[in-house]
Amino acid sequence: MGNNKKFVIEANFIKEAYRLNLSLAEFLLLLYFENADDLTLDLDIITQKLKIPKEDILAAFNNLLSKKLIDLKSEKDITGKRCDKISLEGFYNGLQSNKKQEELNAEKEDIFTIFEKEFRRPLSSMEFELIKAWVEKLYSEELILKALEEAIYNGTTNIRYIDTILYEWSKKGFKTKEDVENYYKNRYENKKLEETNLFEWNWLDEDK
Repeated sequence: MGNNKKFVIEANFIKEAYRLNLSLAEFLLLLYFENADDLTLDLDIITQKLKIPKEDILAAFNNLLSKKLIDLKSEKDITGKRCDKISLEGFYNGLQSNKKQEELNAEKEDIFTIFEKEFRRPLSSMEFELIKAWVEKLYSEELILKALEEAIYNGTTNIRYIDTILYEWSKKGFKTKEDVENYYKNRYENKKLEETNLFEWNWLDEDK
């Protein structure tokens, strides 16, 4: 990395470093590797670039290794000689995992907003925690919203009523709203078939 080259840092990088509670030396060393062209541990170059004592760099390096944020991978250079290269795969995996969690949290916020809109009032803490438990451990979001739709259709916004619907659906093995719709569709068609058979029955010939 050239001496005049400036570090490039993204907001997600800072957020992840903050979440991991990295020390300043750990953060700067990780940032150095993020921007480095040559991913080897050259203490002289890193010291010159970061203005950090070598012992602090080594301590930060070992801490990042122990936290599995970086790793050493043996690779061949252009001459065929093997050398250890630093990989930031652990840090990137954590970054990706945290991003997915944020997306999940956004979905949770959306479902809470939908419930409040349908209930026409803010959710109580009990209702909030129950919906959160549904999303995190029990049911798909689409099944929860289908149960909400069923409750609204039946003229109620009682959270326990919705919980009972979800429980009964889970006993039937329903995972998606299509499972629910197909079940009721089949019930309707079977009922229509029974009614048709009833009216087509020749009652006059029953005693013959």
